[in-house]
Amino acid sequence: MPSLAAKPTTNEPESPRRPFSLAARAALATGFVLAAFLGVVGLTLSRTSAETGLKELQDRLQNYVVAYLAGTEVGRSGKVLLPDTPPDPRFSQPGSGLYALAMGENGAKLESPSAIGRDFNFLPTLEPGESQFVGPIETRMGRLYYYAYGVALDTSEKKSVKLTFMVAQAEDQLEGQNAVFRRSLGFWLASLGVMLILLQLLLLRWSLTPLRKVASDMTRVERGDTDRLDSQYPLELTGLTERINAFIDSEREQRVRYRNTLADLAHSLKTPLAVIRSRLESVDGNSPLRNDVLDQVRRMDELVAYQLARAATTGRQTFATAIPIAGHAEDLVQSLEKVYAAKNVLCEFDIDDGAAFYGEQGDLLELMGNLLENAFKWARHRVLLVVKMEPMAGRQRPGLFLSVEDDGPGIDDDKIEKVLQRGVRGDERVQGHGIGLSIVQDIVKAYRGELSVDRSEEFGGARFSVTLPPG
Repeated sequence: MPSLAAKPTTNEPESPRRPFSLAARAALATGFVLAAFLGVVGLTLSRTSAETGLKELQDRLQNYVVAYLAGTEVGRSGKVLLPDTPPDPRFSQPGSGLYALAMGENGAKLESPSAIGRDFNFLPTLEPGESQFVGPIETRMGRLYYYAYGVALDTSEKKSVKLTFMVAQAEDQLEGQNAVFRRSLGFWLASLGVMLILLQLLLLRWSLTPLRKVASDMTRVERGDTDRLDSQYPLELTGLTERINAFIDSEREQRVRYRNTLADLAHSLKTPLAVIRSRLESVDGNSPLRNDVLDQVRRMDELVAYQLARAATTGRQTFATAIPIAGHAEDLVQSLEKVYAAKNVLCEFDIDDGAAFYGEQGDLLELMGNLLENAFKWARHRVLLVVKMEPMAGRQRPGLFLSVEDDGPGIDDDKIEKVLQRGVRGDERVQGHGIGLSIVQDIVKAYRGELSVDRSEEFGGARFSVTLPPG
């Protein structure tokens, strides 16, 4: 099918990436802040817990040493006896990770059952009153924490026995406690983070509801369902919506003034031209001057009609009103049936329910009127008007397909381009200015559509098809 619309270029630059929405920006920003905050809180609590656990370990080991001291006895001969019942059952369990040791002078030492066979050569000997808390240190038993305390115990013979008491614990026990705390802390912080994110999304959705309302109302205005933004908005958006309404009203008022001015100009120009033409045609004779002037007047009349019709074309609009097509089509056909009553032309309709034109009513009447008049002019007895809506996902307004077919002689492919030129008629014997189809082209181009001409498969005559893209 030959098409007269400009073909899109294939090497178009890629469209810039769309910025994040306000909701996405707010969600990402607060999400990052929330993650950083919870991370700092988790790290702080974890370190605090580790320090607290280490202090508790020191106090516990110190208490064990004190308990051993309280139960230790020294005989007359200076023999030291540890208490039979340890302060913790694990001291009686070999390899439990909790060890007790008392070292005396000359290498003598006493061990809890859990420390038997263990190497404690790394322990220093402390003077009475000295204490140490050390760890973790590497030993043959693994990493250990220990608390050591030096004492001097008196015997019944008033002799003094120096001892260094030590209680040690394996590091893995402390780390196990810390690991349990970190897992519990991570679980609860993650749960809290998820709940806060969900709450944040709900608050964002509620906060941005007025903006979505403005966007929804703008969509209704673009579809032509309403004339202006008429909802109640928060104070922060009132100034914006009032300015949008003022812009919409100003655009429509300016369009009306523009069309009225063009109508006044048409009346001002066509009346003098009609008077000149009438006077020239009333003069008898066939002088070359008269014929030349009369031809130029006719050309001026055609130019004025074409340029005014072209200038009056509004074109694609952001805030367009939906114009129902069916009623206007019936009115146009009734008028044309009266004009071409002698031909007894039957015009059939195939129009979708609710089919509408998004633009100016004058553009619709000019577009459809010229196509129907051309079809009535060339048809033998039948004309078909087809109107289909073509919705597209993601677009507010559907596209429009409009075609007019007739059972006339049709147009040869090699003559289509010539027929659509301004001032050219398909047959010079047929009356008219030859500018109707050219006006149709200008209107279609103004609405970014396509006009194509081919032969009707059903009637055999010409078929003029107009495709307007969705908005």
